[in-house]
Amino acid sequence: MKLRPFGRHPFTTSEIGFGAWAIGGSWGAQADTDSLAAIHRALDLGCTFIDTAAGYGNGRSEKLIGQVLRDRADAGQTGKIFVATKTPPGAGSWPPSPYDRADDCYAESYLRENIATRCANLGVEKLDLLQLHTWTRAWNRQPTPFKVLRALQREGRLGLIGISTPEQDQNCVIDLMRGGWVDSVQVIYNLFEQEPAAELLDVARECGVAVIVRVVFDEGVLTGKFTAETQFAPDDFRAKYFAGDRLARAVAHTEEVRRDLAGSGYTLPQAAIKWVLAHPAVSVVIPGIRTVAQAEANCAVSDLPAMPEPLVHRLRRHNWRRGVWYGGK
Repeated sequence: MKLRPFGRHPFTTSEIGFGAWAIGGSWGAQADTDSLAAIHRALDLGCTFIDTAAGYGNGRSEKLIGQVLRDRADAGQTGKIFVATKTPPGAGSWPPSPYDRADDCYAESYLRENIATRCANLGVEKLDLLQLHTWTRAWNRQPTPFKVLRALQREGRLGLIGISTPEQDQNCVIDLMRGGWVDSVQVIYNLFEQEPAAELLDVARECGVAVIVRVVFDEGVLTGKFTAETQFAPDDFRAKYFAGDRLARAVAHTEEVRRDLAGSGYTLPQAAIKWVLAHPAVSVVIPGIRTVAQAEANCAVSDLPAMPEPLVHRLRRHNWRRGVWYGGK
């Protein structure tokens, strides 16, 4: 597993991390035994970065990760595992409305209480990285929540502070990076969603802000395993994400990517990860992992040669300006 600097901070993390949303729920049935085995396997293969959130099963994902951390400590496995988690807004709409107030959504009392819960679920005294799980540029002029988080950082409750971008306005974090408010940003960046390459990624690199890339497979379609007839369970997040004709359209676009990969030696999921890692601003990519097989397949991509520059450039043509799908059809 290759390691990368985490922004300007004096440590490295594995370039491929463990995305832990699906082990918490919302992606169909998931056995905790499978989740625990998948986490252990990824860590055994050199993964040192795990991303989770309060909202991933109402703490279920965090608790499973906490169990793994305890199990490995009890077994004498002392290698550092960096865990990033997220706090959602305590009030208001999601994503935040321009009329929501930061002090209502992320009040100091709420942040302190929520962070205590995050620590309890993970079984730690101090969080490695706490990310606010959404934001709005309406708050950029008075980013009060980050003032509270910096105080908690000085108190020793937090290591680093970050933000997970709102899907409909990822560029809202640019001013926060330039203002020194965040140590990391988590963004959607993949073969279809290339907007961060316009400015966000370069600003992050200039400011020494670490970049965590989520949704590298566009919620699974870029693995190439879906067809236009694929059906998702009603409680599976993807049933809404790919509502109506979206899945058929996304599959058609994916097949165009597959044609461009002919003779490259890459499978679709390998290429999806390698293309993202080709950008020097990226610190870690966090594909969702639910099984041992997925842990092995995703971690193995790090051992492949870097994607040749001509192929990186050719795949840029798949930039797809389709708007935001997270709000439903």
